[in-house]
Amino acid sequence: MDYFKSLEQVLLEKKPNKKIELFEKFYENFKVSQFSFKNDNKVCKLINPSYEGFLKIVPAKNIKIRKHFDTKEGKISLLHTIAHIEYSAIDLALDAALRFENLPREYYEDWLEVAEDEIRHFKMIEALLHELDAKYGDLEVHTNLFEAMKNTQTLLSRMAVVPRYLEANGLEQNPKIMEKLKSNPDEFNKKILLALDTILNEEIDHVTKGDKWFKYECKKLNLAPEKTYFKILEEVYPGSTSKKYIINFEARKQAGFSCEELKFLSKKSDCK
Repeated sequence: MDYFKSLEQVLLEKKPNKKIELFEKFYENFKVSQFSFKNDNKVCKLINPSYEGFLKIVPAKNIKIRKHFDTKEGKISLLHTIAHIEYSAIDLALDAALRFENLPREYYEDWLEVAEDEIRHFKMIEALLHELDAKYGDLEVHTNLFEAMKNTQTLLSRMAVVPRYLEANGLEQNPKIMEKLKSNPDEFNKKILLALDTILNEEIDHVTKGDKWFKYECKKLNLAPEKTYFKILEEVYPGSTSKKYIINFEARKQAGFSCEELKFLSKKSDCK
C-alpha cells in the first residue's frame, strides 16, 4: 500500500466518525510498516474544509462567544469552540503528514502521533458535549485554521505558522480559560478542567514537534530560525510581529522557543 494515497483518503473523508475509523486502521498499518513511500504522489489541493457539509460556517467575526461558564449555554459554547479547534487540528496534522515528501520517517511518525492526540482530544470534548445534550455541529464555526493550512504550502511555512504560532498561542489561551473555570468550580467545570489540562500538556509536545521540524528545514535551507520565523509570520499575518503577546514562558521554553523570540513576542527585556 502507498502511504500518501492511503493517507489522502483519510484526510478527504467528510464524515467525522468515518474519518476517525479510517485513521485508526491506517495508523495501525503504519506502525507495523505496511506502507511504501513512493514520494511521487500529486497531493490533493484543498479548496474547502472537510467539515463544510455538516457544519454551518460563518466569518469569525460573526461567531457569538459566551464568556460565562456558569450556565449550560456557556459551557456548550466553550466546548463547541474547543471541539472545532480539535477537529480542525486533526486535518492539520493529517495534512502535515501527507503534503510534504522526502522527509525522514520520524517526521511522519511525529505528525501521525499528533493526529492521534487530536482525535483523542476531540472525542473527549465531544463526550462532554453529549453530557449536556449537545453535539458538534449545533453551533456556527469559522474556517480560520483551515485558511492557515491553505496559506502554508511549504514545510517551512507550515511548521512556523501552525505549531509554532497558532498552537503556541493556545499555550497562553488554555490557562486563561482554565483560570476562569476555576472561578466557577461546579462539578461539570471540573470535568472540563481535566480535559483542558490534558490538552495543554500534549499541546506543548505538538509545538515541540513543530519547533524540531521548523529548525530542521531552516538548517537544510541554511536559514536563521528566529529571523525566518518572524519573516514568515509577517507574510502570513501582516502586523502580527508588532503585537505584544502575553507569553507562557515556561511552556514555550519547554517547546523550544529561544529567549530572543520570547523577548520579541512579549516586548520584554528578559524571558522570565
